[in-house]
Amino acid sequence: MGILLSWLVLTIAVWVTALLLPGFRIKGFGSAIVVAALFGVLNFLLGWLFFTIFAIGTLGLAVLLAFITRWIINAIILKIVDGITDKVTIDSFGWALGAALVMSGAGSLAEWGLRAVGIG
Repeated sequence: MGILLSWLVLTIAVWVTALLLPGFRIKGFGSAIVVAALFGVLNFLLGWLFFTIFAIGTLGLAVLLAFITRWIINAIILKIVDGITDKVTIDSFGWALGAALVMSGAGSLAEWGLRAVGIG
């Protein structure tokens, strides 16, 4: 149940991001579901690897600035999702950074809201 709820929250975050950012486009809510699934799987499979590479490459600075590092990694993963599916179009890496930020905010708000009503 937890994975499905997380997927739903991420799907809504993707959809809201597409509504707010003109450089981040999806074809519809069904596409948001697919994009959220791909993003979630890639983040699970590659997120830790990218974080480790960043931490080693910056001599530990990435760990100290974990929020910024995670933000950049999420933008990279969004661009990878853009490359492997036609369900999302991201105009540039700058739009991917903005989308990663909006998705993080929207996802955090949704999870907070679900916890507040006793669902999450």
